[in-house]
Amino acid sequence: MTPAPAATAVTSAPVEKNNKRITRGWTMYDWANSVYPLVITSSIFPIYWGTQAVDAQGRDVVNFLGFHLPGSSLLTYAISAAFLLIAIVSPFLTSLADYSGRKKLFLQTFCYIGAASCAGLFFFTRDTLTLSTFVFIAATVGFSGSIVFYNSYLPDISTEDQYDSLSARGFSMGYVGSVILLVLCLILVQFNETFGLEKAFATRLSFLLTGIWWAGFAQIPFFTLPKDPGRPADAVASDSGWVLNGFRELGKVWDQLKALPNLKKFLLAYFTYNMGVQTVMYVATIFGDKVLHLESTALIITILLLQIVAILGAYLFAKLSEAIGNTRALSWSVVIWACICVAGYFVQAGWSFYALASVIGLTMGGIQSLSRSTYSKIIPENTPNTAAFFSFFDVTEKLSIVIGTASFGLIAQITGSMRNSILALIVFFVLGLLFLLTLRGKKLREDVYEAEPALATGMTGGAEGSF
Repeated sequence: MTPAPAATAVTSAPVEKNNKRITRGWTMYDWANSVYPLVITSSIFPIYWGTQAVDAQGRDVVNFLGFHLPGSSLLTYAISAAFLLIAIVSPFLTSLADYSGRKKLFLQTFCYIGAASCAGLFFFTRDTLTLSTFVFIAATVGFSGSIVFYNSYLPDISTEDQYDSLSARGFSMGYVGSVILLVLCLILVQFNETFGLEKAFATRLSFLLTGIWWAGFAQIPFFTLPKDPGRPADAVASDSGWVLNGFRELGKVWDQLKALPNLKKFLLAYFTYNMGVQTVMYVATIFGDKVLHLESTALIITILLLQIVAILGAYLFAKLSEAIGNTRALSWSVVIWACICVAGYFVQAGWSFYALASVIGLTMGGIQSLSRSTYSKIIPENTPNTAAFFSFFDVTEKLSIVIGTASFGLIAQITGSMRNSILALIVFFVLGLLFLLTLRGKKLREDVYEAEPALATGMTGGAEGSF
């Protein structure tokens, strides 16, 4: 049999780092996609879900594929299913993207899946609950999948000294954009009669607007981000095709992870403290509704407050990291989150709730932005496998969400109180802090260079400069 000809590797000129046009375009994807977690995950959609995921008598019980379960539980299970799915497939997809050199194509694909699914929720009614649940899962997968490829651009388009500020700018743009759309949707829903619309229709229209906003503004980064370079020069074609080579690329990154102790320690720290952070963010609306009995308008206003304060938080912690370093800044953020858990156990409706929400907003923006930029500083410099490295970061985040939310629900079910669940989250922050302390006083990327000689052999067939 005649062997298949080897495909020609495609090379391209290095991307100019810190190019203002490119970095501005990159931050606009935060502006575009952040409407999903705010409008769909955190505010309007969960409230609308509660009105539709009920039986004929209005009870919190639904029939899903023959199973009778609480409607609120179904939403939680849908979120868990989506995150588990993306956690399983994203390492393969990102290694395939690195191997094929088509990172932007994968970013666009997941973006359009998510945006189209958001728009599809316009048809969500009580009669379409089952189908709409799967559409919601698809939207979550689209959002989470696109974030993997989006984050992986950070070390490609900026130098290390700009990671913190650029990451903060991205999160801030996301908060601003999502707040603008949420305000527009809130006006549409609250003053539906003024526009001659039924409230349910106006609510579903906000889901359609979310999808349009996401896909529409995403065209800016799609236009400004560097074109896909094609396959890297060291990618070797074989008869097994892209599928097996995708797994091989993933195996290479796994081998590198084993040789990078600082990276492993940070991922472990991120995994533990992120369980608490993400759980608080996902259950805040439920906690305010079921425990504090806040009205839906008050809940949405609180969420708006969180987003606005988070903009300031992202910049404040970026400045703090410049002064004392990323590890120390993250450590202080985790300490504040632990205090939030204690305060959440005692919080009541009124000024104390809004004060706590303000503190959450400050630390939410800071810890998310710093986590992304810190990880960018630890991964091997100039590695061609940035998407694959960020897939591990994304998998860590998704698994922490699954475990964190499941733990919260289990503790609430056993003890009968969400307050106990909030207090128990302090364990995750304490563990995260302990792991972060193991990185104190170390140059985060110092061990990478020590590992390079060993990694060069076998990673790229003995070529120099494997990173």
